[in-house]
Amino acid sequence: MLSRATGWQNSVMLSPMDVGRVMPPVWNSPRLCLLHLFLGWFSFAFCVINVTICEMSDSDDDDAPHLSSHALAALLEFYAEQKQHRDPNGDDKCNIGVIEENWQLSQFWYSQETALRLAKEAITAAGEGGRVACLSTPSVYQKLRELRSERLSVCLFEFDRRFAVYGEDFIFYDYSHPLDFPGDIAAHSFDVVIADPPYLSADCLKKTAETVRYLTRGKILLCTGAVMEEAAARLLGVTPCRFLPTHQRVLANEFRCYANYDSGLDHDV
Repeated sequence: MLSRATGWQNSVMLSPMDVGRVMPPVWNSPRLCLLHLFLGWFSFAFCVINVTICEMSDSDDDDAPHLSSHALAALLEFYAEQKQHRDPNGDDKCNIGVIEENWQLSQFWYSQETALRLAKEAITAAGEGGRVACLSTPSVYQKLRELRSERLSVCLFEFDRRFAVYGEDFIFYDYSHPLDFPGDIAAHSFDVVIADPPYLSADCLKKTAETVRYLTRGKILLCTGAVMEEAAARLLGVTPCRFLPTHQRVLANEFRCYANYDSGLDHDV
């Protein structure tokens, strides 16, 4: 039968001789008989070859067709990428590329180098058995998952519910309601809070700062635009660090890291 949506043959594979039967009458003229047969056999052969390749498995037969090493590598890479998108709950969910940026939510992932540097700094600042709150910083949280020991507790406060795949580590967070948390999130219960307000606005920073002050026992790491330096100092008592964060995509605004303690981001830069 023919699909109305596409016009392509659907569900039924025609034999080479059947192809001529479904052609319009003009195609059944003697002059074009050989062309009918050629097209029919070509279509049939294409289907057979396609199915054979898809179902081909390892064989001891030296005459069996083989993919080149470059083609096989490309195919394996493609399958791996598809698996990541199909199975975000798998072990590879720690890779930031599995969950893509949503620009409508003002999401811009840090570069791998920046995420790693911030995660290591958070681990050092929290200390053995410490607690880290990642406030709108999922790429840092994912690095912490890769690095942390069982004694380090990490929570991700995030608006994007796609990150709920992280189970109990995920806490829904809307900066416009800065203190709207589950009842088990106590005040001053995190050794260090690392935050990146989603928007470069005074209101967003003010409300994010309220959340940070509630959660932290003292140490604060903030990543935001350089234009927010004065407001950040006033609201959170932070100063710029020498380390300059980078993102996977080039952004128009200059970004900086800020801290309210003597951090490692001022050393070995």
